[in-house]
Amino acid sequence: MSRNCTFLVVGGGIAGVSCAEALTICCPDETILLLTESSVVKSVTNLVPVARYLHKFDVREQNVSDLRAGIGTLVDQLAYVHSGEHWVRTRTGLIINYRYLCLCTGGAAKVFSAGEEELNTRIIGIRDTDSVLELQRRLASAKDVLILGNGGIASELAHELHDVNVHWVIKDAHISATFVDPGAAEFFQLAKREADQTTATKPTTAIKRMRYSELLPRAEQEEEQQRSKRGAALGPDWHRSFDLTGGCADLASRALPMIYYNSQIERVEQSPAGTALSVTLKHNDGSVEHLSCDFIVSATGVQPRHDYETDKPFHLAADGGIKVDEMMRTNLSDVYAAGDVCTAGWPNGAHWFQMRLWTQARQMGAMAGRSMAAVHEGETVYQDFCFELFGHVTQLFGFPVVLLGRFNGQDLGRDYELLVRCTRNKEYIKFVLQQGRLRGAILIGDTDLAETCENLILNGTDLTPYGDDILNPDIDIEDYFD
Repeated sequence: MSRNCTFLVVGGGIAGVSCAEALTICCPDETILLLTESSVVKSVTNLVPVARYLHKFDVREQNVSDLRAGIGTLVDQLAYVHSGEHWVRTRTGLIINYRYLCLCTGGAAKVFSAGEEELNTRIIGIRDTDSVLELQRRLASAKDVLILGNGGIASELAHELHDVNVHWVIKDAHISATFVDPGAAEFFQLAKREADQTTATKPTTAIKRMRYSELLPRAEQEEEQQRSKRGAALGPDWHRSFDLTGGCADLASRALPMIYYNSQIERVEQSPAGTALSVTLKHNDGSVEHLSCDFIVSATGVQPRHDYETDKPFHLAADGGIKVDEMMRTNLSDVYAAGDVCTAGWPNGAHWFQMRLWTQARQMGAMAGRSMAAVHEGETVYQDFCFELFGHVTQLFGFPVVLLGRFNGQDLGRDYELLVRCTRNKEYIKFVLQQGRLRGAILIGDTDLAETCENLILNGTDLTPYGDDILNPDIDIEDYFD
């Protein structure tokens, strides 16, 4: 049994769907097939420009059958790629002949292991919707939860969990170190402490996300569950669609988490009582600390996932990602890759670097689609300008956050200076300056500075003549650069 298509895209996450959508625009008359392991896929919606090259957006879940016209779909799992003869085989044995292939198989969560299988059942890796539904189920009867990790998902969980004691274990000296510096971390913590002291407890609103399998007969639900064990990655503001309430209603609804800095889990055991976990933490100074929890949430990042065989080996980067060039091509003929599964193999621009975020998944997926279409049509295409400037829009601890360029001085060594403006509970602005020119920025709160900063970074404007006035709150810096 076999199928034929011009373009085969593997993966139902943001990268895969963005790639398929780009192909429908560039090659509307060609056959496009999206191979996905789940019948629920992710797509970008409510795309809003924050600056000229920077956008914020929502991610919606939809059934594969609801994708735009021109995209054929198949729910199955990739097992083997024969790049020489341009065909793949799925887990069910289906052969798909293709002309161009794009792999958008995402990343697998790095889940902490306690060693024993029985203990590992008490550890949840947060990566997709199904894992969050499992978290929601366990929270209902939990009193103590340990969060391990210091990235976006861990930070959001620490802020959003309520009616439960939260123990947040991080390896760094400040929270949210993946995105922000110690000053911004202190800004977040101060704002949260004061908000908890002055804001009355909000009434609980149960928000239920409809799963498409719930609309199916029971027998089909069981089949669907087997096919949907690996869902696509979470998108921005994912927590808004879930009730993250614990089972300890006598607590202050949004009590501050207990944070354990410069720490790692050394040992996990079953407590003598048999119900809770006994966790031993080791701090960087060599001291140890003991605590107990009902379960552990592991949110320590992802690793590229390419658990399928190929006729020839991929060139892999040091982080395990499939190496791609600026056109998203791999070393295998007519095989492309985009999103978390790949690693940028081209020389990074002065203001861009790779982070495995939904923003870049969308950009890479669209770039791969345009690149494949150009080759098919015999046209020339150039790398999208979005790869000239790193930009990411997110939300942390209830504040909008914009990250631009080398926002934490990445790869700048020590040859840079920082200019910071902070208005308590309102905004935190950090400029990274090198030789008088803006190289990066962190904008927290409603600053309205994203487009100005974008222009300053890309234009390489010399800001030396303006001195500290560039962040003077009594001066609108946009007036300088109209």
